[in-house]
Amino acid sequence: MQEALNEQINKELFSSYLYLSMSAYAQSLGLPGVAQWMKIQAQEELTHANKFFDYIHERNGKVDLKAIDAVETEFGSVIELFESVLEHEEYVTSLINGLVDTAIDLSDHATRSMLMWFVDEQVEEEATVGEIIDNLKMVEGKGQGLFMIDKDLGSRIFVDATQNA
Repeated sequence: MQEALNEQINKELFSSYLYLSMSAYAQSLGLPGVAQWMKIQAQEELTHANKFFDYIHERNGKVDLKAIDAVETEFGSVIELFESVLEHEEYVTSLINGLVDTAIDLSDHATRSMLMWFVDEQVEEEATVGEIIDNLKMVEGKGQGLFMIDKDLGSRIFVDATQNA
């Protein structure tokens, strides 16, 4: 279980790095709101990594940090960018589900309990990104509609939801 949790720390750090890359890309497209949204997403992923990090220590385990893979830097249109976000979140959901399966197989009830927060978080992540994609498709990614969506996304602030978990 410890090895799988350490691997998840790496995946969460990769996710943070990926969203920073997406933030930089959005900024290059002249979409400061999207860039801000992605930067907040990067912070959120970092808090997820820290939650796993802290949990391993709480269980008297050993954290083993590995190198983080390089991330993409080009993502196409703003709709394609958010479709990449959704695809990545679905991948993370599969990783979390795999961790839950491992915890169940090992009868590790404490880890299973901790992971349920992440299961719920992933449902929320996928729904949020799906809604953004739907909104972008309504305005076809251009004009005043895109401006308004960008403004709305820029209003996102970082809230460390792990503190309440």
